[in-house]
Amino acid sequence: MASQAHLEKMQLRQNYRNLWHTDLMGTVQADTPYCCFAFWCGPCASYLLRRRALYNDMSRYVCCAGYLPCSGRCGESKCPEFCLATEVFLCFGNSVASTRFLLQDEFNIQTTKCDNCIIGFMFCLQQIACIFSIVALIVGSSEIREASQLLSCLSHMVYCTVCACMQTQHKVEMDKRDGMFGPQPLAVPPHQQMSRIDQPFPPSVGYPPAGYSR
Repeated sequence: MASQAHLEKMQLRQNYRNLWHTDLMGTVQADTPYCCFAFWCGPCASYLLRRRALYNDMSRYVCCAGYLPCSGRCGESKCPEFCLATEVFLCFGNSVASTRFLLQDEFNIQTTKCDNCIIGFMFCLQQIACIFSIVALIVGSSEIREASQLLSCLSHMVYCTVCACMQTQHKVEMDKRDGMFGPQPLAVPPHQQMSRIDQPFPPSVGYPPAGYSR
């Protein structure tokens, strides 16, 4: 049932109509200092971004934002800060993706084809590097071993770079949400309508508490 619900949610995201304030290709130019910070200290950036996505209300925290089977079963309610720190260090990739889904569901943001290609290339490169590593272990060839090491190094660099760009994309989007680019074109909607556009199933995760003020 849970996997079916997640599949339906993924399909629903295909119909979202809003776009990220900046795509992955433009994140370095959009906020160069933060992109460098996210590259060199990704878990720290992930921790801060998740707190901010939850409007700094850690009582709303759920492991991996509720998108994985383990969510809600890790004692988050007792010590959310420690659980979040554990998540970003032990499951860094999932923490970045969960914050991304959280923002997409709250603001009806779709991922562009260019962003999908970049993310897909990152995954494919990791798979190829893994295959070469296995082949190198089986064959024992020094040439294949060197090639696998180069591919592994390249895949790690691409992974860190793409994650840094994604986190910068999230940060810029929340800057826009919080009115840091000037006055917002529309007044902040009420608590029960915290979505940029009307949708049949408005999201609940990430909503600010009643009476929230920046």
